[in-house]
Amino acid sequence: MKEPKKIELPREVWLGPKVISKVAHVCQKLDLGKRALIVADLRTFELVGSKVKSQLERANFNVAHTIIKEADLATVGKVREISRGEIDFFLGVGGGRCIDVAKLASFQDGKPFVSVPTAASHDGIASSRASIKGGKKPTSIQTHAPIAIIADTLIIKRAPHRLLAAGCGDIISNLTAVRDWQLAHRLKGEPYSEYAATLSLVSYQIVMENAEVIKKRTEESVREVVKALISSSVAMAIAGSSRPASGSEHLFSHALDITAPKPALHGEQCGVGTIMMAYLHGEDWVAIKKALKTIGAPTNAKELGIPSVYIVKALTIAHKIRPERYTILKEGLSKRAAERLAKITGVI
Repeated sequence: MKEPKKIELPREVWLGPKVISKVAHVCQKLDLGKRALIVADLRTFELVGSKVKSQLERANFNVAHTIIKEADLATVGKVREISRGEIDFFLGVGGGRCIDVAKLASFQDGKPFVSVPTAASHDGIASSRASIKGGKKPTSIQTHAPIAIIADTLIIKRAPHRLLAAGCGDIISNLTAVRDWQLAHRLKGEPYSEYAATLSLVSYQIVMENAEVIKKRTEESVREVVKALISSSVAMAIAGSSRPASGSEHLFSHALDITAPKPALHGEQCGVGTIMMAYLHGEDWVAIKKALKTIGAPTNAKELGIPSVYIVKALTIAHKIRPERYTILKEGLSKRAAERLAKITGVI
């Protein structure tokens, strides 16, 4: 008999144009309390956070805000000092950094948080994982899912297209993540959820089939990507781990974060990693590369802005990032094999 497990999902998801006007309504409906803390960076507070604060105050919430610059453990600590146990719920207003800091701080304080994304650069807007620097490993941290997501597609559309394209790279990586998971299930007996894997692959298909729509940079483009990001996060919640959306391609990205002097965006690196890992898995890497190119995401080292030597180095050390996670890279790649892989797929 399998052990019981808890599946944590958002209770409210608002997606579409002008849904930012629903923030106060959602917080009242969910009975989150009256004391809120908005976590944003300077730009996102000026553009969106200040309006969210005014909206909540008009609805008789007591609202504080804090401006952050980094998503690291020190910043999370400072946010928790500001809350001092006197906050009922948190709101992350901004991109991945703001949402991840609010996510971890609220988790450590045992309080709910509301995700209000202003960009869709990776699945952190809806997932229970937080990418926070300063830990022992360059991997994400298990926290909790947002109690609500309010994704205004008109706001997200105003963000640079590069961020949306990076989100597509993160979603496309679901294919190789699932293939790695299936490999671990077959060879190592690792627990596997057919439902979670299928949902993850649906997210992948949404992006692959809508590449032409996404490249048009319309409200519909944003809607398709955010839907895929949310369903990807739900897949992880069902699995109880990041397995459906994080495999060898993510290990490659984390390795690049360590080796490259100036890493690219997380989703961009994962997209390029997926091209190479798809080749190793015998998948249609050419179609993946074509979709990323259509969307406007990087497909090689030059477009990432990372010298080839660091691509090769990352490939040779990726298997060491999470040694407990079995992937296609488990045995590691020699320098010669890494160079061959990167050249065959046109990454270098």
